[in-house]
Amino acid sequence: MQRMPPIHHRRQQGVALFVVIVFVMLSMLLALWASRTSLFNELVVGNDADYQRAFEAAQALIQDAELDIRGENADGSFCVGAGNVCRTSTPDKFPLEAKDVGPLLATLDQQPTKCRNGLCVKRTGKLDFWNNNDATQGVTLAQMADNTVGARYGQFTGAVLGDEDKPANPILADTSEPNRGGWYWIEVLPYDEGSKNSNLIVGGPSNLLPLNLTPSVVYRITAVAFGRKTRPPRASETGAQPVTVVVLQQTYARQRAKD
Repeated sequence: MQRMPPIHHRRQQGVALFVVIVFVMLSMLLALWASRTSLFNELVVGNDADYQRAFEAAQALIQDAELDIRGENADGSFCVGAGNVCRTSTPDKFPLEAKDVGPLLATLDQQPTKCRNGLCVKRTGKLDFWNNNDATQGVTLAQMADNTVGARYGQFTGAVLGDEDKPANPILADTSEPNRGGWYWIEVLPYDEGSKNSNLIVGGPSNLLPLNLTPSVVYRITAVAFGRKTRPPRASETGAQPVTVVVLQQTYARQRAKD
């Protein structure tokens, strides 16, 4: 019988195992990258959504301040209420005649923050108080965000946010802390009709817009709304701090019909 030659078995080199390990590591890196990208996108979208909600709350505060100035309800009817609502019993009221402007500004000027019940004299020095945390450098947001200084949504107009359990705007409904919800302040600014500079208007004085102010006062509204997202407090802070703060300003001239 013919004898078969012996079979020599080759030793395994482990190349296949190495290739598998490399592919597993690459798959893990891709999964980690995808998860981090998803987390980052979620963070960006969450911050943008929080900003949009706070921006809408600030706009609502501006509109509420306009109603406060005009003494109207949201439907345009004359505001009637009690206590702070419609400023019925509030000592600080909007001037209706020229003789009311001076006493109001003198009273407000005596206040530590130059504001009371949502009304203020024209601020001097550091105007962006919402960025100031040092009381030695001027008025701070913490000083302005006070029930006797600023105004909450609906405080002087009686406006409501809908159902108590499911308010239309949960940001404005949160008044648990001074840095929750939102505030507005209205500066009373005397307006000099004779100070118009016709050089800034093409066509001369004939093109000037007659404001028909009685009394000659314009108002600067500042609204601050805090977002819902918070961060842990730093060393000099107490309690959770809002991540998003939206500030809107508007100059409002209350015009009256000639009749």
